[in-house]
This record gives sequence, C-alpha cells and structure tokens, in this order.
Amino acid sequence: MSITNRIHFRNVKGDLFGGVTAAVIALPMALTFGVASGAGASAGLWGAILVGFFAALFGGTPTLISEPTGPMTVVLTSVIASLTAANPENGLAMAFTVVMLAGVFQIIFGVLRLGRYVTLMPYTVISGFMSGIGIILIILQIAPFLGQASPKGGVIGTIQNLPQLLSNINPLETLLAVITVAILVFYPSKFKKYLPPQLLALIVGSLIAIFFFGGAEIRRIGQISVGLPSLQLPVFSAAQLRLMFVNGLVLGMLGCIDALLTSLVADSLTRTEHDSNKELIGQGMGNIVSGLFGGMAGAGATMGTVVNIQAGGRSALSGLSRAIILLAVVLGLGQFLSGVPLAVLAGIAFKVGLDIVDWGFLRRAHRISVKTTIIMYAVILLTVFVDLIVAVGVGVFVANILTIERLSNLRADSVKAVTYADEDIELNPEEKELLERAKGRVLLFKLSGPMIFGVAKAISRQHNLINNFRALILDLSDVPIIGVTSALALENAISEAIEKERQIFVVGATGQTERRLKKLRVVAEIPPENFSGDRTETLRRAVSYVDTQGVASQEPNTVDFPMSN
Repeated sequence: MSITNRIHFRNVKGDLFGGVTAAVIALPMALTFGVASGAGASAGLWGAILVGFFAALFGGTPTLISEPTGPMTVVLTSVIASLTAANPENGLAMAFTVVMLAGVFQIIFGVLRLGRYVTLMPYTVISGFMSGIGIILIILQIAPFLGQASPKGGVIGTIQNLPQLLSNINPLETLLAVITVAILVFYPSKFKKYLPPQLLALIVGSLIAIFFFGGAEIRRIGQISVGLPSLQLPVFSAAQLRLMFVNGLVLGMLGCIDALLTSLVADSLTRTEHDSNKELIGQGMGNIVSGLFGGMAGAGATMGTVVNIQAGGRSALSGLSRAIILLAVVLGLGQFLSGVPLAVLAGIAFKVGLDIVDWGFLRRAHRISVKTTIIMYAVILLTVFVDLIVAVGVGVFVANILTIERLSNLRADSVKAVTYADEDIELNPEEKELLERAKGRVLLFKLSGPMIFGVAKAISRQHNLINNFRALILDLSDVPIIGVTSALALENAISEAIEKERQIFVVGATGQTERRLKKLRVVAEIPPENFSGDRTETLRRAVSYVDTQGVASQEPNTVDFPMSN
C-alpha cells in the first residue's frame, strides 16, 4: 500500500478546475458550519483547509473532497456545548482534543482494516440517523434564523425556548435568512456549474445587509484571524476523560461512515474503486492535524466531491489544489468575511439540514414493511432526543435480529430429515429403493447451504420428529460453512444417537465444515470408516447394517398357554 493517495499530472487542467470549483463551494459551507458548531468561523475555515489537504494527500479515494460536513457539525456542536459547560476555561481546547481523538480512532480502524465493515449496516439505520442529524441541524438553526443567540441545552433547550424565540423575533435577520433559503431552493440547476448557489446566497445576503440594512443592528461573523493558526496541544480533564474518549469514538465513527459513503458515490461517478482502509487513515490524519491547529472535524463531503468530479477532477491533485486555493483566499480576503450576517449562514445551514433528511426514503418506508418503518423512526427519535451512538447501536441490533430471524426461517427449510423417499430431497432411483427397503430404520438427515446459528433450532426440531431409526446418515455435501451453534446442535443429535446405540454415517463433510466439526470434536466418536463422499454407497452400508441388526435381534416366537385348573 503506497503512503500517499493516487496523484498524477495527466489531468492537470481538469484537476485544477475541479479544485477551484470545490473551493468556491467550500468557503460558504466552512463559514456556516464553523459558526453553527460554536467553534467559530475560523475553525470551520481551517478545518476545510487542513482536513481537505491531508485527507487528499494520504487518503484512498482520489476524487474525494473532505471538509466539515453537516453530520460532523451536529456531533461537534454537542461536544463543544457539553465540554464548555463542564469546563468553561478549557472546554473549547478539550473539544479540539476530541477532534484529534476522532482522528486517532480513524487511523486505528484503517490499520486494523475495518474499512469494509464500517458501511455494512442496514439502510434503514443509515437513513434514520442521517435524517435525525438533518433534523437536529434544522432545530439548532431556529434561533439564529430568527435573529437570536442559540439557547443552552441544544435541541431540547431550543424546543423549550421556542415560544420566547418567536416572541423576540428579529424581522430583518429573519428576512435575510428567508432570502438565503429562497435563493438556495429556487436557484436554477443549469447555473450551478457556473456559480454555486451557496456562494451566491452568501454574496447577495451580505450585500443586502450592507446596502439596505446598514444602520440596523444585525449580528455578523465578526473578526476573523488572517494569519496562520497557532498550535493547540491536547488538553485533557480527569473529570471529563471518559466523555472525551466516547465523543472521540462517536465523532470518528461518524466520520468513517460519512467519508466511505461519499467514496462509494465517487466510485460510481468515476467507475473506479477506492481503498477504504487507506481512506480512513487519511481522514484520521486530516482530523488530527485540524484539531492540533484549532480546526473542525471533517469527512468526505458529497456535494464537494460530486462538483469536483463534474468539473473534471480525477486525481488527488484536485483535493490538494482546493485546499491551497482556499488557504490563499482565507489569508488574502479573510478580513472581508467578518461582515457576513449570521442569519445568512443560518439560512445556508437550514437548507443543508433539509438536504440531509432522507425525504425519498421517508416517503416510501411505510410501503416496505411496518418493521422497517418502526426501526427508521425509532433511530430518528433516538438520534434527535437521546444520542447518536445509542441510536445506531439500537437500530443495528434490532435490524440484525430481524434479519437473522428471516434468514433462519429461510435456512430452516434446507434442513430435512426423512426415513422414506421424499420429494423434498432429490434422490436417485437406487437411493429411493434403498430407503424404501430400510422401512424407516434409516434416517437421512440432509443439510443444505450455510448453517448459521439460527438454523440450530431447526436441526434439533427435525431430529426430534423421528426417533424410530437404527442408522443415522448426516448428508453435509451441500454445506459450505457451518457455524459453532449449528455444529453443536449436530453434536447433540450425534450424542443422542450414540447413547441409543445407533450407527452414524457422515457424507460429504469437506472444507470449512469438516475442519469445524473436527476442531469441536463433534464427530470424534464416529468411526473413520463411516465417513464417505458418496451418499448412495453410504445408504447401501446403512441398509446393510440395519438388515444385519434386524436378523440378529430376531428370536424364536413362543406362546405361553395358561394352565387349566
């Protein structure tokens, strides 16, 4: 695995144009997310620059654009609020330490090669927590949308203070926010490739505030440092240490999911395949550096990535050039950004929240199944009102349990136990004749397909249905893998047969199935000569055995007559 991302100079023009276009979109989004998180506009800008640069340099998706995103902003907002409330003096520095921890966790995930497992979760859960994050972002923008400071308490605090926020509405700032949203909603799609609507909304909103509301009291971004950021070493607090590590894990996991889902989008557009583990390492390095210099956490951004690809970006050079262009803009024009109204940024963030909500699936979920709908809405509610990690944990657990139940029911049909020729098992003419000749004294136990742990109950149930047999044939010819639970269920059937002095034959146990059975010593008490790869031959031996046993057990018939008096 190479250290850096795929960088080449065969498409310099396309990569540079993609980088410029992505930088234009990144500027208003970075300002918006920085202010929305509570870390400040500068944190958003430096997060976009540093995460974008190092993730592009060391990542595994050439066209991925990384920067602060809506989901990462929502989680970071909660982190900043909780840590600053617990430790006002060092809370913000501790929040940047959490960003570094998130990067460390991402690198660990990448080194352990867990990238391919990150996105292996049901779509109902992904849709639910992403929609929940969108709703949180919308709720958190209500106060700045109405021209007021956000109340303490996050989502719950905003909802509780909603009557007060409405009664103290600032009409001018609310008008600016409405104009911003209107521009984003009604902007013609055909012009987006020439001028991103977010940048247009930022410019128009700022000009309206300057020329029409110049004398009015409107809250603005304020002073933005135009110099390079200073190094911020990690700050820990013994009282908040556990919370910081949990928050770092949550932020890191969300960043992994966000980045790898966007990488899949990039793959579909470029017909390439990304390296998920390398991408996680790149994302982790980007977040560590961003946290060290007071920047926000970031992840793969779908909007920036798609625009980059559509503009011609094909290698990591596009992401690197985007970060450098954004750096030049911040250093050269940073002082002109201080006059941007907060209401305009609230309007942009409000529209981002609306876009994050999975409206398409919300409209169709009820058509799929009641269980799917319940899981999705439960994840949404848990995400909004409880905690993201609880929502994902509960959602994945319940969804997997239901999936395992469905798979187990389907796999249960592949467990068959017969003593006579049966249509459920495909037998050749000789095998049918042999079973008929055995007259119920030979039990053919046929298993097919992967034997997951949910099939164990079916194995026990089928075995218990038939007791009057003298020989048991376990046909494992069509079993590629067998789980521990199913293997132990077979062991119970074998042990019971041995206790009742019944002969046991095994057919077709190969590969992983054979290794698993031998390692668990499930078949240790079966004689080696009773293993075979030919079911017909095994049936001949089993019938011969029961015939022999039948002759040996026969005794002369005697009749006892009672004595007469």
